[in-house]
Amino acid sequence: MQISNNSVVAIEYTLTGDDGQVIDTSEGREPLVYLHGHNNIIPGLEKAMEGKEAGAELDVQVPPEEGYGQYRQELVQDVPRSAFDGQAKVEPGMSFRAESNAGPMTVLVREVKEDTVTIDGNHMLAGKVLNFKVEIKSVRPATEEEISQGVAQAA
Repeated sequence: MQISNNSVVAIEYTLTGDDGQVIDTSEGREPLVYLHGHNNIIPGLEKAMEGKEAGAELDVQVPPEEGYGQYRQELVQDVPRSAFDGQAKVEPGMSFRAESNAGPMTVLVREVKEDTVTIDGNHMLAGKVLNFKVEIKSVRPATEEEISQGVAQAA
């Protein structure tokens, strides 16, 4: 069966950056199972797997616009230190859930000053080219329940 909308797909993958460093991998874990065509994985990877079958191996390079988007400087902001009242400690590298005009988002603390905290709302992979090595383990039609829920249950 070829991968198309409403297919349940299981893949093993390794994601590396342009420097060759491994960012994420399914190695040592169960394959990633997702429902194709329902925005459950990044668009560039999903597009590259369209029409492929179980057993196929792919090397896919995903540009930022088909991954996590370009890095947006406007998502880096200084907020009052008082916005973190109730937090025992606020340090660079910590992440927090925050409310924005677009809904909830995760922000990363970049810098802590006496009166302000610099936060970054960009995804950690924004602006980066993503290099995937993928092996398609299985493909099957989704059930009606999976389609209505928009997620796969199992391979």
